[in-house]
Amino acid sequence: MADVVANLVDVYPYRGSAANREYLLLRRRPGVVYSGDWRMVGGKILDSERAWQAAGRELEEETGCKPLVMWAIPSANIFFEWELDTVHVIPAFAAEIDRDPVLNHEHDAFGWYDYEAACQLLCWPEQRRLLGIVHEELDRDIPVSWRVG
Repeated sequence: MADVVANLVDVYPYRGSAANREYLLLRRRPGVVYSGDWRMVGGKILDSERAWQAAGRELEEETGCKPLVMWAIPSANIFFEWELDTVHVIPAFAAEIDRDPVLNHEHDAFGWYDYEAACQLLCWPEQRRLLGIVHEELDRDIPVSWRVG
């Protein structure tokens, strides 16, 4: 039977208003897992952390940015890793930031993209689906109950 784990987080950074909203993607550097892939911020939840705390920490570690606003996306990134016979359930967050990132050792490039361009760069269907939720919900008022921190 496949294992089910929930030890990772995803964070979708964005900036701007509806008319000029952009999403930050980071390119994984050579020699790391998912090398060359354009991705959102992501990482492991430490034993001492809640998922939302890990999301804030990973955002700061990978971009040097603190969120102006961070909220829980009302869904999760779920995928099956066949080599490990493992189903991953990944809490997902969106974070507004107001400056360019300072990349850490995991990435070698970044870009700000409109929704359509970002979807073209993301290779995983679940990541595109979650970005779609972020994109739609930002055109509404984010419920206070979704905000974290």
